[in-house]
Amino acid sequence: MTAEFIVNHLWQSSCFVLLAGLLAVALRKSPPKVRYWVWLSASLKFLAPLALLMSLGSMLPQPARRVPWATDPVPFIPNAVVQIAEPFTPTSYSAVPAHAPMHWLLVAIGIIWAIGFLAITSVRSRSWLRIRATLRAGTPIELHIPIPALIAPSATEPGIVGFLHPVLVLPPQLPDHLNSSQLDAILAHEMGHVYRRDNLFAAIHMLVEAIFWFHPLVWWIGSRMVEERERACDEVVLQMGCEPADYAAGILQVCRFYTESPLACVSGVTGADVKKRLRAILAGSVVREWNAGKKAALAVLGLATLAAPIVIGMLNAPAIRAQNAPEATFTAVSIKPNPIPPNYSGTHEITAGRVHFVHVALGRLILDAFRIKDYQLFSSASLTTGRWDVEATMPPDSTPEQVASMFRTMLKERFGLQVHSEKRAISVYALISVAGSKLQPTTDPSGSLVMDSGTRAATTFKIYGRGPMSGLAVLLGEQVGRPVFDRTGLDGRYQINIEYSRDVTAENAAGQADLSAPSLFTVLKEKLGLKLEPRKEEIDCVVVDKVALTPTPN
Repeated sequence: MTAEFIVNHLWQSSCFVLLAGLLAVALRKSPPKVRYWVWLSASLKFLAPLALLMSLGSMLPQPARRVPWATDPVPFIPNAVVQIAEPFTPTSYSAVPAHAPMHWLLVAIGIIWAIGFLAITSVRSRSWLRIRATLRAGTPIELHIPIPALIAPSATEPGIVGFLHPVLVLPPQLPDHLNSSQLDAILAHEMGHVYRRDNLFAAIHMLVEAIFWFHPLVWWIGSRMVEERERACDEVVLQMGCEPADYAAGILQVCRFYTESPLACVSGVTGADVKKRLRAILAGSVVREWNAGKKAALAVLGLATLAAPIVIGMLNAPAIRAQNAPEATFTAVSIKPNPIPPNYSGTHEITAGRVHFVHVALGRLILDAFRIKDYQLFSSASLTTGRWDVEATMPPDSTPEQVASMFRTMLKERFGLQVHSEKRAISVYALISVAGSKLQPTTDPSGSLVMDSGTRAATTFKIYGRGPMSGLAVLLGEQVGRPVFDRTGLDGRYQINIEYSRDVTAENAAGQADLSAPSLFTVLKEKLGLKLEPRKEEIDCVVVDKVALTPTPN
C-alpha cells in the first residue's frame, strides 16, 4: 500500500460522503431508514477502495475479446474514466541507494496514526469490558419479547447488547417507573434495533472510525447514522399503533436517570437529539412507506455504485494484466542504417530464434510491434524517411505475441517510442450484398482465396479460389487502399473467380483508355452481387506520442 493509494482512497471516499449528503438532503421527506442506508453506504465506502474493487473485477473469469492486434489489449473503458479512480499518480524517481535514510515525514505520520488507532481501540475495549461485566451481573427477567432480557444494576438506560445473540439490558426499577403502555413502546423501540441489525452496522462503523480517526467526515457520518437509526425505530413504534404521548412519556422517564451508553454499538432509546425526536413523536406523523418501485430503484442505485468499479476492472482486465506482465526482450539486437536506395523493396524475415530485416522503415517496425495495418497507425512524425537493417535473436519457441512484445520493448528502449491506443473514425469500405447475389456456395473445406497480380506490366488482377466473405474482404482491402469490413451477413464458404482492372478505384479507372477488364467495383456487382460501400467507421488505432527517428547506438 503506497502513499498515492491512500491519498486516492481518501479523496474518493470524501467525495462519496459529500454525494451521500446531497442524496440525504434530497430524501429528507423519505422514511428515516432510507437515509440511514445512504449514510451506511458512505461509511462502507471507506472500507472498499475503488482500486481494490477494480482489481477484484480484473480477476473475474471472462470470455476472450477479439482485438485487431494480439498485443497489449486496448482498454475497454477509456483511460480518462479509469483515471478518475487514481487522480494522483506516483512520480517516477531515480533509484535510491540502499543506505538512503527513510523519509522521516512518512514515518512520523505512520506513528501518529498508530497512536490514534491504539488510543481509540483501547478506550472502546475498556468500555466493552465494562458492558460485559454488566451482563454477567445481570438478573434475567421475563418479558414478552423474542430475545433474553436482564436487569443489570449498573445499566443506565434500556439497550440492546450484541448482534449475534442480542440481549436486552434494563436498568433496575425501570419497569416500576413505566406503565404498561410506556413499557411496550420502549420495548418496541429496542426490538426495532434488533430487527434492523443496528448493532452490527454500528460496530462496522466503529471500525471505520478507529482506522480513519483523523478524518472529520467519518465522525459526521457516525452522528448521522445514530440520528437516523433512532428516528427509524421511532417510526417502527408509531407504525405499531403505540400512542405518541405514551411513547414520549416513556422516553422522558428513562431520561430522568439515564447516562448514554459509551458505545454506539449498544442501541438504546435515548440516542440522537431527544428534543427533536420528541417533537416528531408528539406530532404523530409517520412518513409513508416507499412502494416497491422506489425500493427497487434505490437498490439498483446501490448495486450499481458497488458494481461499477468491479465491471470497469473486469472489462479492462486484459489491459491491467498486460501492464503487470513482464516485458519480453530480444537476447541480442543490432540496428544499423541502410544506404540502399529507397526504391529497394528490402526483406522482412522472422524465423525460429531470429529476426532478419533489411532496409525497413521505422513505421514498419511499429506495425510489426503492434501487429496492425498501416491505416491503424497515426503519427505526426515521418516514419518512412530512414531505412534500417535489424538483426535480433530470441528464444526459438517464442510465440507471435512474445515476438511482438519484444519489438515493442526494442522500440521503447532504442527509439524512445511512446504510444497510446484510441478509436478513430476513418474512411473504410463495407462489403455488402445487393439484390440478386450471384455467389456460388461450396462445402469443400480445402483451399483458400488467392490474389494473382500477374507480372508488373500486367493490367489486370485475379482473385480466385474458395473462402469466406471475411477472407475476400481482406484481399479487397489490399486493392482499394482502405480497410474493407465484411458486412454481408453471409456465412460459409464461396467459390470466387473474378478478373478486374489493375486500376481499382473509379477515379483512376476513368482516366484509362486501354483497360482490358472492368473495374473492381463493376466486377463485384455484376459477377458476385456484392458492393463496396464507402463509410466512416471507428476502429482501434495506435497513435505515436513520441519517437526518435534514429536509434541509440548498439
